[in-house]
Amino acid sequence: MTLAPVEDLAVSGAPVSPRKAAKPPQDRSGYLFILPWFLGMAFTIIPFFASLYLAFTDYNLLNVPNWIGLENFAEMFSDDTWWQSVKVTFVYTFVSVPLSLAAALGVAMLLNRGVRGLPVYRAIFYLPSLLGGSVALVLLWRYIFGLNGIVNAFLGFFGVEKIGWTSDPDYALTTLIILHIWTFGSPMVIFLAGLKQIPAMYYEAAAIDGATKWQQFRKITLPLLSPIIFFNLIQSLISSFQTFTQGFIFSGGKGGPANSTMFYNLYLYKQGFEQFHMGYASAMAWMLLIIIAAFTGLNFLMAKRWVHYDN
Repeated sequence: MTLAPVEDLAVSGAPVSPRKAAKPPQDRSGYLFILPWFLGMAFTIIPFFASLYLAFTDYNLLNVPNWIGLENFAEMFSDDTWWQSVKVTFVYTFVSVPLSLAAALGVAMLLNRGVRGLPVYRAIFYLPSLLGGSVALVLLWRYIFGLNGIVNAFLGFFGVEKIGWTSDPDYALTTLIILHIWTFGSPMVIFLAGLKQIPAMYYEAAAIDGATKWQQFRKITLPLLSPIIFFNLIQSLISSFQTFTQGFIFSGGKGGPANSTMFYNLYLYKQGFEQFHMGYASAMAWMLLIIIAAFTGLNFLMAKRWVHYDN
């Protein structure tokens, strides 16, 4: 008796049960690596939703939360100090971020010209960004801009009277803005990496056609660097809106003088952990999230007009 080949059985309509290929053993070690992230996420998600609930309650950390609906949010709009904190944060963000990015791009373009000892200069300019939010640097900044500090001593050589950089409400926030601009190292390194990806032949062709340095910068550098500019812009905006350490240390936790350095997060901290208005502080936190999300979304919408990708 001879058996028909499998092909003949398939043609004749006889059922064929092909042998299933054995599945390769799965490597589950990846789950082990992401397990700490899942465990840590519990410490984020639980407070996240707890703060959302507390935002609609009257809670002082001692008593049971009392549901009051939207009263915390309504109280914000009649709170003069809250409006002052919004003003200080907005001025700080919309002045320091553009100036900081401009300084970062300018230094990156200088370093991109093939400077000797580039790694050393890059590290020197990057170092302040690592220390910008540190307590020690802010204390040093207070001393430098103090009434008898180095800045006033330098201005004194030109006959300028001493300025109360840290005690005058008209100058206190400006001092912190200068500190933020000085810590441009992080976006500078990213700009420098992006500049090195722009082919030199573009500039050579533009120079042959008679383009000036400004035209090359406007027509070549900015368009090709626009995705990196956009990235640094978003990162800097989010970070600036959440400024806390500089204002807290600079003013001794008071937001002074005359609330001139009362940043949003500083006022949130004072409401939650000094006055124990935890419900109000939670509502402030969610309002800040809405503000940051709104400006981030607006930037993404506007990016379609000026951000150019290679595709």
